[in-house]
Amino acid sequence: MSLRPFHLAFPVDDLDAAREFYGGAMGCAEGRSSDQWIDFDFYGHQIVAHLSAEGAGDRLKNPVDGHGVPVPHFGIVLTMEQWQELADRLTEAGTEFVIAPTIRFKGKPGEQATMFFRDPAGNAIEMKAFASDDMLFAS
Repeated sequence: MSLRPFHLAFPVDDLDAAREFYGGAMGCAEGRSSDQWIDFDFYGHQIVAHLSAEGAGDRLKNPVDGHGVPVPHFGIVLTMEQWQELADRLTEAGTEFVIAPTIRFKGKPGEQATMFFRDPAGNAIEMKAFASDDMLFAS
């Protein structure tokens, strides 16, 4: 089975800030846009920032491996090399991390590199990577 691109639409309160963050700091190419939304190429997947006066952000935090993980959040599983490049890029851009780039579950099934941060509207994003994709669903 071939994985098809996913689509995710999410609220932002400032399209210019979203454009700067996703296009600039994250390096996502911009697709179509209007005065109400912007499409971004999120590692081959389509994410769409929609202008919303209702706001964004997480609603709660769940404890995972000693950290308070923001919920909801979204992200993608990268290769370790892509993950490190993005961690370096975001660090250079002065991104404030909710959970700084780290290795979670060291020596256990599902060991992974992870980092959490927020876009300018407060949406929580997790980017992660595994040494082997076989560990993605390991228990």
